[in-house]
Amino acid sequence: MKKKRHEAILKLIKEFDIETQEELLIRLKESGFNVTQATISRDIKELGLVKSSSKYGGYKYISRKKDIKENVHKFISIFRESVLGVDYAGHTIVVKSYAGMANAACAAIDAMSWKGIVGTIAGDDNVFVLCRTQEIAKDLNEEISSLIKE
Repeated sequence: MKKKRHEAILKLIKEFDIETQEELLIRLKESGFNVTQATISRDIKELGLVKSSSKYGGYKYISRKKDIKENVHKFISIFRESVLGVDYAGHTIVVKSYAGMANAACAAIDAMSWKGIVGTIAGDDNVFVLCRTQEIAKDLNEEISSLIKE
């Protein structure tokens, strides 16, 4: 049942610009799935869904696992244009960006799927990247530095 529900969710987000969990819940119920909001929330996490800008100015769910990986080269370009610098201390990397561009830089980091990253969080003009080890942070800092200088 879960696999069929996940397939239905992926189909629905391709067909419609679904902005909220409530809207997804309604569409799933219309498709014959009797689910709760808690189930929808878990499904969104498991499927790696994220919100992205829609062509109509709002937001919609997309599948990060498929859509973002297909557009990694776009994210690299956006990353280079939005990042001002990078530094690290211990296990943490700080990526400094232009005001309002940290979310784009953070999405790019996530899309590049670097090994050893525990998680990322974006503010307005910086991104914190938590790495598993200090060595990974040092190496990733160097890799990001060279990426933005290219």
